[in-house]
Amino acid sequence: MKSVIMGIDLGGTSIKLGLVNISGQIVQSLEWPTPKNKSYHEVIAAFERMSEQLLRESSYSWRDILGVGIGIPGFLDFSTGSVFEVVNLGWHQVPLKEELERIWDVPVLLENDANAAALGEMWTGAGKGASHIICLTIGTGIGGGVIINGDIYHGANGSAGEIGHITVKEQGGRPCNCGKKGCLETEASATAIVLKTLEQVKGASGLLKEEYAKQGNSITAKSVVELAKLGDPTCQTIIADAGTVLGKALANMCYLLNPELIVIGGGISYAGEILFKPLTESFRNFALPRVRENTSIVQAKLGNQAGIVGAASLIHHYDLLES
Repeated sequence: MKSVIMGIDLGGTSIKLGLVNISGQIVQSLEWPTPKNKSYHEVIAAFERMSEQLLRESSYSWRDILGVGIGIPGFLDFSTGSVFEVVNLGWHQVPLKEELERIWDVPVLLENDANAAALGEMWTGAGKGASHIICLTIGTGIGGGVIINGDIYHGANGSAGEIGHITVKEQGGRPCNCGKKGCLETEASATAIVLKTLEQVKGASGLLKEEYAKQGNSITAKSVVELAKLGDPTCQTIIADAGTVLGKALANMCYLLNPELIVIGGGISYAGEILFKPLTESFRNFALPRVRENTSIVQAKLGNQAGIVGAASLIHHYDLLES
């Protein structure tokens, strides 16, 4: 009896691949760097080699695999199962589903990585038991997934949930990779937090100044989070400001979607109350009582496993619908 699902989390830096049981637990996993030139055919070759290594190191074979789910950091054409565009990999109109089903002879399902993470959180994470969810992932950019009545909402052409590109600063906003200015991710993503920290580090002292010098006059978002938790006032203010912006944007989204739960993940979420307190206060300030009283804001639970579990949840969710 087929008993496990293969989940693949494709990123610009690394590929994570794992076997997930039908209870949503990872039983085996591995991670490789994404091929340097990020070409479509080299990534497929990496998928093949990784899957064979994973099966060799486990007690499973392809006969045990229900299917393969893949989280893709880009836009998909759900009518054909092809990848429309992945900007950070340089892909455009590639038949990924068709080619992998031919190679592996098992069902393959694709989903935007943020949407897959949202399904994963609903399956075994912070959203377990909820049916109306907004899931936000704060990383290099800001990804979003919207679940309505237990299903991902894709919109007319698969572009729903692009929360990171809500305009939050109409005047003087930073340029965004999407071509606009003042998007949410230019104000509250890990990239934005690093830029703001670098702007303020010259006037800072103490922990931030020391870490900046230690890293060769540079800083990472992870370091900003860690320094904030250690009490550095500049880092605390920068993360709190990001939380305030996020809270307002989420309040505006809730007028349209009225979710029962907002799940927030990604590296910046590890700042804990330094992020969540101003975020929640801002949300409550901008959301009407009727909206905010039924909406909880929580930290994601799946962490670095979100991509693999979320990708596997595509097959699990589909299998339940077909049963």
